Amino acid sequence: QVQLTESGGGLVQAGGSLRLSCAASGRAFSRSALGWFRQAPGKERDFVATITFSGADTDYAESVKGRFTVSRDNAKNTAYLQMNGLKPEDTAVYYCATGIGTSRWRRDYDDWGQGTQVTVSS
Repeated sequence: QVQLTESGGGLVQAGGSLRLSCAASGRAFSRSALGWFRQAPGKERDFVATITFSGADTDYAESVKGRFTVSRDNAKNTAYLQMNGLKPEDTAVYYCATGIGTSRWRRDYDDWGQGTQVTVSS
């Protein structure tokens, strides 16, 4: 089991940037794919981005492609989500999660963090 803690959320104006971090405990992190999801009030938890255990491959939701970048540093047991060109519709609680392989489906991820709030003002 991997314990995950997100950080880096906050309030930012539209067009601004934030970098979220996902710190993991346990050696299994470096063998796990890592996904980012987000949940806005009253909505489902949606896929944002994912990265393979090695960092070689990534996948993004269409709504964030070209603006967000997922990366990881296995030596530090940490993953990142760099978010540029933020829009009000990006406002949500952002979660990281680990799984066996990269997937856009929540059910394919086993361990989840508690989330970090991102609020984008217009």
